[in-house]
Amino acid sequence: MPQFKTRDDTAIRFKELGEGRPVILIHGWPLSADSWDPVMMHLAENGMRAIAYDRRGFGASDHAPGGYDYDTFSDDLADLIAHLGLTDNIALAGFSMGGGEIARYMSRHGGKGVTAAALVSSVVPYMLKTDDNPDGVPDATFQEMTQGMKDDFRAFFTGFFKDFFGVGGPGTQVSDEERHWAWLTTMKASQYATLQSAAAFAYTDFRPDLPHFKVPTLVIHGTNDQTVPIDATGRAAAQHIEGATLIEYADEPHAVFATVTDRLKTDLAEFFAANT
Repeated sequence: MPQFKTRDDTAIRFKELGEGRPVILIHGWPLSADSWDPVMMHLAENGMRAIAYDRRGFGASDHAPGGYDYDTFSDDLADLIAHLGLTDNIALAGFSMGGGEIARYMSRHGGKGVTAAALVSSVVPYMLKTDDNPDGVPDATFQEMTQGMKDDFRAFFTGFFKDFFGVGGPGTQVSDEERHWAWLTTMKASQYATLQSAAAFAYTDFRPDLPHFKVPTLVIHGTNDQTVPIDATGRAAAQHIEGATLIEYADEPHAVFATVTDRLKTDLAEFFAANT
């Protein structure tokens, strides 16, 4: 199992598939790099080098005692890029909280080497409802989530994944086994990391990072996303990132990597092939 060490000595598991233009895929909360497997295979089949890694505290990466903030997350991404010796023509795709790594990498690390980016069901630019962000999620909702995870971590995620996958909603439905995989994957994560990362994506304001997107950017978001509402995130990101392209998946929930896998992998592959 390939690993690299970050600047604070955290071991991060990663995997690669294919050859060609490097595409780094950043997973969402509270899953792992394995959520990207179908996309990785499709990118590899279309002449790209797909790379995915487990965020610190998740999957098979170290359960580090700290570093669950977006400055550190973006440093971890920079350390992976350095470990692999990548210098140019890098594409980045971030799902859900993974979009935050991209935004912070673009500002904190100057987007070094990156020539295209995709934000999929992403938390960028700001999740929290405030006076100047009226479409965001009320703080009370995040507080309820935190308490639910503290009260019964395992039971909380049984309910959480119903909204995550849009169970009973108008969009594409997934199997019970798909949701069971997500639950099992979450149980491998550090409970501390899961809580700290939830706070990071809930309260980090990425609006100051948006002007640093200087590359072609694709925004993909489901219109029935109950986990990361599209008005505060996908639509706002597309509006404020210069030249961004927005693709809305009608009626789809948050987990578009599972509900409309074929469409997602095709859209990403075509976008990255056209923007090298």
